Amino acid sequence: MTDVRPATGDIDAIALLDEPVRRTLYEWVVRQGRPVGRDEASAATGVSRGLTAFHLDRLAKAGLLATEFRRLSGKTGPGAGRPSKLYMRSDRDVSVSLPSRRYDIAAELMAEALEDASGPPTRSLQDAAHRMGEEVGSAARMAAGPRPTESGRREALVETLEERGYEPLEQGGTLRLGNCPFHALVDDHRDLVCGMNLALAEGILDGLGEERISARLDRQPGLCCVAFDLE
Repeated sequence: MTDVRPATGDIDAIALLDEPVRRTLYEWVVRQGRPVGRDEASAATGVSRGLTAFHLDRLAKAGLLATEFRRLSGKTGPGAGRPSKLYMRSDRDVSVSLPSRRYDIAAELMAEALEDASGPPTRSLQDAAHRMGEEVGSAARMAAGPRPTESGRREALVETLEERGYEPLEQGGTLRLGNCPFHALVDDHRDLVCGMNLALAEGILDGLGEERISARLDRQPGLCCVAFDLE
């Protein structure tokens, strides 16, 4: 089950993101999909290094970012310099609902019921995910206009994924997802969740009418199991 933290702690963490500069830094860090240093974050966002360090440390203290220390030069031994403090997305899930809701429990029960059943229920889940993907993809295609360009279709795909709770990260010719909206279920029901994610992704592409981009399973540490081949 998902670790349950006091609601006040989650409220305090979310309140930190109400500050525009801090939110900009947080969003930039999590979009990178890798540990980043203060200098890189400062240069990318245009925030002074001192202010960048202050806000990143506040986010780390609240558990919204995780940290590690590493020498960026790769050198070791005397003269290699001090390790740099790097920041990345934290594994902590933050959720606030008033009154308290535990949708994760209902999702857990449904997942267990599907896994205990023989083949067809799992297929039904994937079919439902594909239909949902087609619906949202079709709506995005209509919003993009009658003849969207290739860049317009890619933009519609990214926006659609973001609206469904994913965080797209383009790496070369691959679009990866920096998070899984169903993270609370992944450890115990990985195959079920990954199949549902893939079916949803394929449905979005079908709804968009996108034939040049394909979705596939590609499990990478810290990322969603689905990747999109853009080329």
